[in-house]
Amino acid sequence: MKKLLLSAMLLATTLMSAQEAVNISMGAGYSNEVYYKLDTQTETIFTAASWDVAFLRNNPVDVGVRVNDGIGIKVYEVANTPGGYDTVDVTDQAAWIELINSDTEWKDGAFMKASAAFGFGEYNPSTNTVEGTIVFVLQYEDGTFRKFFIESYFGAYDFKYSTWDGANWSTDINTTVANTSNPDNIYNYYSLQNEEEVIAEPAQGDWDFVFRKYTTFLDPPGQFYNVTGVLQNPTVTVAQNEETGVANPNGLDYLEEMNTIGFDWKNFTGSWTINSDQKYYVKQDNNMVYRLFFTGFDGSSTGNLTFEFEDVSGLLGFENVTENVSFGMYPNPSMDGKVTIVYENTGSVTENNAVKIYAMTGAEVFVTAVSSSNGFYNKSLDVSSLQSGIYMVSFQSGDANVTKKLIIK
Repeated sequence: MKKLLLSAMLLATTLMSAQEAVNISMGAGYSNEVYYKLDTQTETIFTAASWDVAFLRNNPVDVGVRVNDGIGIKVYEVANTPGGYDTVDVTDQAAWIELINSDTEWKDGAFMKASAAFGFGEYNPSTNTVEGTIVFVLQYEDGTFRKFFIESYFGAYDFKYSTWDGANWSTDINTTVANTSNPDNIYNYYSLQNEEEVIAEPAQGDWDFVFRKYTTFLDPPGQFYNVTGVLQNPTVTVAQNEETGVANPNGLDYLEEMNTIGFDWKNFTGSWTINSDQKYYVKQDNNMVYRLFFTGFDGSSTGNLTFEFEDVSGLLGFENVTENVSFGMYPNPSMDGKVTIVYENTGSVTENNAVKIYAMTGAEVFVTAVSSSNGFYNKSLDVSSLQSGIYMVSFQSGDANVTKKLIIK
């Protein structure tokens, strides 16, 4: 197995994609949120201040509400009964309870940290609805106060809000944000300031991570601060490893926490310094892996930053099919329909070995026998007749098999 892994890695290293350098700008004062997709090398930019509240829209019963902490909006729980909405007094701010977005789980927004069982409300099993009980106040950096109450949720968020003018609350705005808005997105967004729904993120499949400001906890324990960094898509996992040598995506701990890349790849000591030895392995849900590291950061004066990345999917570990058979393949993705199968037979191998490729529909589209004799082998497969897309490659040895995803571009 060691011989297989070493030989395959040496072969795959020569076929890795070239290192790509990327320049991103969040704008002066971090005025933009920038979403980035590695395999297409595309960025999508949204104005950071375009939204105030984000509503999770995964399904009719999965709730999650976040505040735009990146522009400094604070959220307070001010009452735990609906009637408290009519008696909000801004002079009582010292008694309010501040609530913070989670920086590890997307759905655990500030409004979900309130004292009701479901954050902003309680579940009614007879209607399958979360009914609002908690009254909130949002405080903006310019001193503006808005009281906010989510009345109910079942496939749509019904809520109302009002703005304090220094003497009185304005007439309530009553509105609904439905899950059917932007069905390919994770969240729907609403601007309380402009009284409208807005689009503030790409479709879920069109980004791996976003550059933005967010709130995190720092020393001393219990203190939270606004930082600038990177938050990852829920479909992406990330491993970090301090290294200076050859890329190796194997044997690392790939994490789901949205702040795995986070903000600490940089440090300010009178000027910004970058730890370029801190590497991040970003694994997409199609099992593609990219290694990236940061090379520059200008801070809030321009919001400019730079990073480099490369496709290291071809170095992914080679798996055991049986005790005596192991295999892997490269390159992945294949740009020209050519794929090399790398495998090793050790000990006594009596079963016939075969490679089969299946379309995502389950249809077998390619099959070839491979040697069952002892030894280390690599065999080139020409699958250029197959259309671009995702396929499943199965290496079979008797009744045993291992299946890997293959992308043909």
